Amino acid sequence: MKRDEQELASSFGTAATAYAAHRPDYAQAAVRWILDAAPQPRGAAPGPRVLDLGAGTGKLTATIRAAGGIVTAVEPDPAMLAELHRELPDVPARAGSAESIPLPDASVDAVLAGNAMHWFAMETAGPEIARVLAPGGVVAGLWNVVDDRIDWVAGLARVSGSAAIGPRDTPDSWRAEAARIALPGDLFTAAEQATFAHGQTRTADSLVATLGTRAGMLVMPAGERRAALDRIRAFLASRPETADGEFTLPMLTCVLRARRADSRR
Repeated sequence: MKRDEQELASSFGTAATAYAAHRPDYAQAAVRWILDAAPQPRGAAPGPRVLDLGAGTGKLTATIRAAGGIVTAVEPDPAMLAELHRELPDVPARAGSAESIPLPDASVDAVLAGNAMHWFAMETAGPEIARVLAPGGVVAGLWNVVDDRIDWVAGLARVSGSAAIGPRDTPDSWRAEAARIALPGDLFTAAEQATFAHGQTRTADSLVATLGTRAGMLVMPAGERRAALDRIRAFLASRPETADGEFTLPMLTCVLRARRADSRR
């Protein structure tokens, strides 16, 4: 990972509480689509064993659990991990990374990563993910993007700039970026892409706060960050869809899914 990418990847811990408060969850239909492809539990087993890798504050962890997965969370940032423990105290959560997963071989049926897979050093993370997956296991990355097919959302993207709404944050840019994620072909089948309708109830103030937790915004100089957030706030005040009270931010949960190459499913 390049130095500027490392700075972006490590920026979230400084805003862990705000991240937990403002970032959206994930579409349950997306998680079900992933878990339906995983090896199914046998006998009295309550559900598939799932690793939430790069779990952050547990946004995806909670959705996996609601979908019936028996989830373990792994997160490298201590502040994010502490917030996850606070939000979901009954979920097993460990310090670790995609490049060094603290789980035994073949111990999970699915590995999911929410808005995190693009940070992985895949030449190392790919073999590690394959190692912890059971035969027939599934790996998937999920990303929440804003639906800029909607006119006012497209305007928001233009005003916000790439620091707030950038690569992987709109459907077309996500498809292009996801195609560049190189899961090792000797370990995984060809990846599939799918999108699922989603949304988040927001107010103008809470959406500004949400965009302020984006990695590019967190590493901005303070003055530039204030100016960018002021532009976003002024845009939202100018639009009838967002100027008064609550509204739904149109989103999609986008998924990249593959199986261990030894799968016979």
